[in-house]
Amino acid sequence: MKTVYTCFCTDVIHEGHLNIINEAKKLGSVTVGVLADAASIRYNRFPLVSLEDRVKMAEAIPGVDHVVIQNEIMYDEVFAQLHPDYIVHGDNWELPSMQAIRRNIIKLTEQYGGELVEIPYTQNDAVQKNDRQMIEKLAMPEFRRGRLRKLLKMVPIVKTIEVHSGLTGLLAEKTVVVDGEVIDQFDCMWISSLCDSTEKGKPDIELVDMTSRFRTIEDVMEVTTKPIIFDGDTGGLTEHFVYTVRSLERMGVSAVIIEDKTGLKKNSLFGTEVVQTQASIEDFSAKIAAGKKAQLSDDFMIIARIESLILEHGMEDALNRARAFVAAGADGVMIHSRRKEPDEVLEFCDKFRSENKHTPIVVVPSSYNSVSEEELAAHGANICIYANQLLRAAFPAMENAAKSILKHHRAKEIDSELMPIKDIITLIDEL
Repeated sequence: MKTVYTCFCTDVIHEGHLNIINEAKKLGSVTVGVLADAASIRYNRFPLVSLEDRVKMAEAIPGVDHVVIQNEIMYDEVFAQLHPDYIVHGDNWELPSMQAIRRNIIKLTEQYGGELVEIPYTQNDAVQKNDRQMIEKLAMPEFRRGRLRKLLKMVPIVKTIEVHSGLTGLLAEKTVVVDGEVIDQFDCMWISSLCDSTEKGKPDIELVDMTSRFRTIEDVMEVTTKPIIFDGDTGGLTEHFVYTVRSLERMGVSAVIIEDKTGLKKNSLFGTEVVQTQASIEDFSAKIAAGKKAQLSDDFMIIARIESLILEHGMEDALNRARAFVAAGADGVMIHSRRKEPDEVLEFCDKFRSENKHTPIVVVPSSYNSVSEEELAAHGANICIYANQLLRAAFPAMENAAKSILKHHRAKEIDSELMPIKDIITLIDEL
């Protein structure tokens, strides 16, 4: 009997999937692959249903003979192990990521034999409603909040990009890169105090109040589904920080990062060039403990940002603070550096990991930008934040457009460098 293979990446079985199975049954014995969590995140979206439950869901479909877990987006392992006579797939190949998958399947059929059978994709109101409901569910606070903790268990390093508006949130949500047979996208979003303040034309000294900062979160949350890490600056007074924790938790934010400085906040990029005071270990530990006591769910994370290397207080001070803050209840530590090379960050990661195997480490490779995510992960880093690149990319482009219009007294010369407004509008989903 001929062997037929199809792969599902879904949290719910609908009419379109059943149609695929019915067509597959006509060709032979049907094996369904369930795409693994890590691969689903890179290819499509975060799964709401556990892998175990998705396997059971596929096993319950009439006409399915076998169910396996497909660990990678591409089909190399499937062909090497199963040698299917037919790969059955919907004909929805419009996106570059889907085109890459189709090329991979064609290449493998030429190598191993077999045939790709393309079934017309089911388009009706019920299927479209199911798709919308899955996206809307991903955006709900109770589902979004715990996603960062789950990601930490699923991927080698959580790729996090700065966003400061609904539009940049959409960029983080929808940007997918295809490099040969590798498909990748961001896992998480960072709402930065620096970028939030700069976007509003204000200095980064905690001048923008929390009400305004929360409005940015809401703008981003309304149009995205990915988890959010919030830059909480120093956290403010401990009495105020506990309310911030409750508010962020209620909104569905996954984590807040607070830095161990006190007094009027100065951006860490200035280092020792301006007067900056590091909070005492005791006071900052008490703030962390108070925040942990205030939170209501186990999903939310409070991460301690350590400024010892920025302020040139030494590696041992950074490690002592990391130990103390974890003991106070911190769910992770962020080590900061403004050096051009990653050496001291990697040294911290190595030394911290030698005594603490599990507490997540956050790194922000802005100044030491030559280091790769793979190298950071190899030294024990868990979250990599690209903290200001979208804002820095936008300003020179806008300035260039403004200068061109002033110089030429018209917009024609700059038009070839501008994205068509129609392409921007297509980022925005309509209900």
